[in-house]
Amino acid sequence: MEIDHDALLKAFLVECDELFALMEEQLVGLEQQPDPERLRTIFRAAHTLKGNATCVALPSFAEFAHVVEDLLERLRTGELGVSHELVSLLLSAVDAMRELRERVPGGQVMLTAHQRGLMALMTRWARKELVAGGEVVDARDSSTSPLPEQPGRKPLAEEERARNLRVGINKLDRMVDLIGELSIAQGGVTAMLEGDRWRSREELLEANRAGERLLRELQELVMKVRMVPLGPTFRQYVRTVRDLASAQGKQVELVFEGEDVEMDTTVVDNVRDPLLHMIRNAIDHGIETPAVRRARGKPELAQLKLRASHDSGSIRIEVIDDGAGLDKARIIERARALGLSREPEALPDEELFALIFEPGFSTAQEITPTSGRGVGMDVVRRNVEALRGKVTVQSREGQGVTVSLRLPLTFAIIDGFLVGVGSETYVVPLDAVHECVELPESTHERAGERDGVLNLRGEPIPFLRLRHLFSHDTVAPPRESMVIVQYQQGKVGLVVDTLHGESQTVIKPLGMLFKDLPCISGASILGNGRIALILDDAALLREATRSRSSAAP
Repeated sequence: MEIDHDALLKAFLVECDELFALMEEQLVGLEQQPDPERLRTIFRAAHTLKGNATCVALPSFAEFAHVVEDLLERLRTGELGVSHELVSLLLSAVDAMRELRERVPGGQVMLTAHQRGLMALMTRWARKELVAGGEVVDARDSSTSPLPEQPGRKPLAEEERARNLRVGINKLDRMVDLIGELSIAQGGVTAMLEGDRWRSREELLEANRAGERLLRELQELVMKVRMVPLGPTFRQYVRTVRDLASAQGKQVELVFEGEDVEMDTTVVDNVRDPLLHMIRNAIDHGIETPAVRRARGKPELAQLKLRASHDSGSIRIEVIDDGAGLDKARIIERARALGLSREPEALPDEELFALIFEPGFSTAQEITPTSGRGVGMDVVRRNVEALRGKVTVQSREGQGVTVSLRLPLTFAIIDGFLVGVGSETYVVPLDAVHECVELPESTHERAGERDGVLNLRGEPIPFLRLRHLFSHDTVAPPRESMVIVQYQQGKVGLVVDTLHGESQTVIKPLGMLFKDLPCISGASILGNGRIALILDDAALLREATRSRSSAAP
């Protein structure tokens, strides 16, 4: 039987990623609290990597993994003791293996001089030629030149690497059963339409509803298949926290809560960067050095917590530190310097702290390699809003900061509210809709204006006419409606011609040509085959606020 080498390599790549993450997590845990079971787990991972590399004919990778395995064996038998330097060396070895793994798709898997030097260093440690405090090489700082491809191997492009999900066999069995039942239901409807088996319209409708129920169950099951727990994503930051804290002379413990909370795999993939920026920001600016914490009566070991929980049909992810908290005086000073507010000291805490998400905003006194340029938290807000999520921040002076992300469970289907402008239909995310009202007759005289402000029960609501925002040429109807959308920064009204009501909407991504359309986050295909654009409620709020600000004297 012929072996599919490319399929074998893809499986090898996926397992490498899992084993690297496992080794990093266990090594950091081993440094904090030596444990024989952790050592056995790390040793088994290195042994598996060596065996897998041999199976896919990667001798250089297997040779490197064998040296790692030898060093771990000395630790496992107690010949060597766990130390910060030794753990750093093993983490550098994981980096080197990750570098080798990245070359597998192009067939460029040969050891560099740097990697061979790292192997020699590990061998000296294993032979007890080095003691704690010796030289430790960081594989991530190495610079290597491209190596020629090995002849006789078909390159496996990096973008062709399979995205994999592990699915329980019971779910797959139920999906097969549902597909079979759907086929039977569809055959029954077809037979009714082609023959004379049905005696009434109601009978035909009931047969169709039975098929719809099966289809809805299949849809829900497919959505569940896409759900993955957040625990593995959280654990990816164990190494990041350890390295950042060590570089700044701080002691930080990373704690997890809600690791079993599940989210759509697409949302999980897109939340990694925001979490990384928030973790860096907490360690750089929030958490104090051990000396400062000791002087303030705090334990020297700071705690950084990643917490996930369900929140009214959404998922809430929180990054909580027990550091110094936000510096209100510094935020007010920077807000006034950047012209973000005329009287920032008069703002409530929620609005004042939200200014840290503005582009270019930073309270850091100096720029570090990881933060201080005022771009990190701006990226957090932009990425979270692109996922139709919300980000908020709370601070307790001297006690720490909590940054909360509220994200949808899935990025494939949303509950939407359909509205019409002219002959076009738009989708407003239902969770953002606050209420719908009819515009008073007094506003009809200004139907040609793009935006305005409506006094709704004593509250000023800025509004935008989608007709003008999207340049519709049709005439406004005598009766206009307004959908009031509520967001973290306030409310905005969207003036439309028609309210169609609620509908479950399947999200289709926009093509590269349309990815930068303002105020649009995606598209959907309606039941009549037409395309409906999905509105970006956060962008619409900023557009309305910007319009009123520019119109103000």
